[in-house]
Amino acid sequence: MRVLLVEDDDGVAGAVAEVLTAHGHHVDRVTRGADALIRHRDADVVLLDLGLPDLDGLDVLRRLRKLAQTPVVVLTARGDERTVVRGLRLGADDYLVKPVRMIELLARVEAVTRRAFAPAAQRPGVVEVADVAVDLDARLVSVAGEPIELTRMEFEILGVLVRHAGVAVSRQQLLDEVWGDAYLAVSRSLDVHLAQLRAKLGRPGLVRTIRGFGFRLGG
Repeated sequence: MRVLLVEDDDGVAGAVAEVLTAHGHHVDRVTRGADALIRHRDADVVLLDLGLPDLDGLDVLRRLRKLAQTPVVVLTARGDERTVVRGLRLGADDYLVKPVRMIELLARVEAVTRRAFAPAAQRPGVVEVADVAVDLDARLVSVAGEPIELTRMEFEILGVLVRHAGVAVSRQQLLDEVWGDAYLAVSRSLDVHLAQLRAKLGRPGLVRTIRGFGFRLGG
């Protein structure tokens, strides 16, 4: 796996690169946001610090999402809720706050890329619930015939709910299927992405919350 590490702190970069390289991954490091906007094309996943010398990392993330759907894991010292929520809403696939355990970082990076490159085999093609149509193979969504744009994580969440349309899906199951391992999932991330998904669908009540259990699409 090719990892683009966007980090200006030599100590942090060295530790991260060491653990990723030890597990067989190729690490390419840059220290500036401007370089990340160019070099991301050669990466399978981007590890993005927010405190960069030239650009704010959130601005880099916003620009990256306009250029490509390369998985992005934010790795930063900014742990305040407002920044975490902004990062997730701008399209980060995961968000980690320094200091982070290297083994957890490795597991999260691998989980993100595993989701991104999972084969589409054995999935139904187009599923319709009310006036929402979801093409799971082409990763396209339309509401009343009008296409809408979802981030990678929003689509993954909708995909799980669509495959279980009309059936209650537990919060644990949703975290496990989307993040690959519920242990690695961040419950707050699910809430942020789900809120964004509901807003984009514009269909109140389509994704129902089952208090104390989980969610159901339609039905």
